[in-house]
Amino acid sequence: MHKQGSVVLIGMPGAGKSTLGVLLAKELAKDFVDTDVLIQLREDKTLQEIMNETDYLNLRRIEGEVIAEADLPNHVIATGGSVVYSEEGMHNLLRFGPAVFLNCSADELRRRIHNYESRGIAKAPGQSFEELFEERQALYRRYADIVVDCDGQDLEQVLAQVVSKLEAR
Repeated sequence: MHKQGSVVLIGMPGAGKSTLGVLLAKELAKDFVDTDVLIQLREDKTLQEIMNETDYLNLRRIEGEVIAEADLPNHVIATGGSVVYSEEGMHNLLRFGPAVFLNCSADELRRRIHNYESRGIAKAPGQSFEELFEERQALYRRYADIVVDCDGQDLEQVLAQVVSKLEAR
């Protein structure tokens, strides 16, 4: 793997993008950034507060603007689960490096996420977790350069898989 360049982590909420991202950044000697934090800093609000005050489409719009403007040339980038709705934003992020899709089954994500309704997940009102999962799967696969299956694996195993697949590129 090239020393220069970024790694973009994509996947559903609960897939482990932020947690794994910190470990991966240490492993690869890169800066770490969580795009959800960039949104919160810009807006001075949590993701849930943004949605409560407006709606999920506004959150997606803000997310698209933030990632389209981001300049992250040597980072591990943990993205929000809805990042794949912004084509312009994804094209910007992919200029910096490959997208790694942390693929978890809906069942696995359900075990991991206990605060689905209050977590700040950009979804349509009344949209079930399963509906959101199905809608996003095709988008993650569309942008993924690397797919890592996370079911039944602990953090260290997923990290090893990501590093191995990046090195093989």
